Amino acid sequence: MNIFPEDIDRKSTIEIKKHQEEKLAELLQYVSINSKFYQDLFSKHKININDIKSIDDLKKVPFTTKDDIYERNQDFICVEQKKIVDYITTSGTMGDPVTFAMTDSDLERLAYNEYISFKCSDGNEDDIYQLMVTLDRRFMAGLAYFLGIKKLGAGMVRVGNGMIELQWDTIKRIKPNALVAVPSFILKLIEYAEANGIDYKNSSIKKAICIGESLRNPDFSLNTLGQRIKDKWDIKLYSTYASTEMGAAFADCSFENGGHHRPELLIVEFIDEHNNPVAEGEAGELVITTLGVEGMPLVRFKTGDVVQHFNGKCKCGRNSLRLGPVIGRKNEMIKYKGTTLYPPALYDILNDMEFVENYIIEVSTNQIGTDDILIRIATNGYNRPADFEKIIKDHFRAKLRVAPTISFETSEQINKIKYQEIKRKPVVFIDRRNNY
Repeated sequence: MNIFPEDIDRKSTIEIKKHQEEKLAELLQYVSINSKFYQDLFSKHKININDIKSIDDLKKVPFTTKDDIYERNQDFICVEQKKIVDYITTSGTMGDPVTFAMTDSDLERLAYNEYISFKCSDGNEDDIYQLMVTLDRRFMAGLAYFLGIKKLGAGMVRVGNGMIELQWDTIKRIKPNALVAVPSFILKLIEYAEANGIDYKNSSIKKAICIGESLRNPDFSLNTLGQRIKDKWDIKLYSTYASTEMGAAFADCSFENGGHHRPELLIVEFIDEHNNPVAEGEAGELVITTLGVEGMPLVRFKTGDVVQHFNGKCKCGRNSLRLGPVIGRKNEMIKYKGTTLYPPALYDILNDMEFVENYIIEVSTNQIGTDDILIRIATNGYNRPADFEKIIKDHFRAKLRVAPTISFETSEQINKIKYQEIKRKPVVFIDRRNNY
């Protein structure tokens, strides 16, 4: 029996709020008894959980930060060790990874989240998904997709990441109709197919659940990466945004109008740099409070992800709010020659130039204490113009009004840094500002 109300996102906003506030009261009671971290936090700030009766009252509770979890990881765990059935760590993209303890109940919640997310993205039991993501290395995402597809009753084939030849061999043999993949890897599939005479446009693949990278601009139109895929391969592209900390996802529906919030799994807030709420459509940091988590629940956790949110009923009938694509991570914000930007703006420009084969972006602090940007680029011979260096810089000036420093290197040199054995994700952005 499903303990989560599957149709809650189609209820009225009043009913959604009522359900969330009931679950919030249960959460606060639970962490006040079982979480050493929240016991200490409530005691230090003289918080009486009985005074928190509404979502608006949550502002009485201080934010939880990534530093809190790094420094007191074990104090967040709410269960005895014998109840923990799976240990997961964050990717450690912005620092040392931290451990998340998952109980059997948490795995059920994770399965439900992905099941409902695949359904939101038009998934059904007739689909066959090819998983191009790892299930090992303490990674939550691969496990989540596996559990969700299993709950959906669809078929799947677990190929893992990389191994392009094996990916195409699997498509030929199994004939899946859907991919779960990082968008930039889909481009590599296309390049391999074109180089090896594979008729990919007439393959069994009809759609892709895209993870880890943004496909869309703030207005929900396809960004450069998404458009490059679509121009080559006319398959349906669905965006999804998730994180280990929230154990939940915001998934596209067929109307491509933003990632749908699951109100039975998360309470969400959006704040500016002064921790004040932002209005609908304004950029703000996503703050989450997890509902239904047993092992390691979080209250008012600052994700560091800067997004826009939108209210109002979607054409699909869902009534919960929607997230726009991640604009950037708060601690990755760059101030360069009077311009404020986030790395995704740089990625979008680089992805627009087909002769740019590979790249890494490094940010450091210069001698006068301001940010410097170095882009290490590998180019290929595909339609590469003679004055490609000038063209690259002109692209940056046109889009951002400034041109960063560029270093040309081989793809092999960049890959040694980009693909590290101890990292689960490619390292595309390197922040050296903390080293000064």
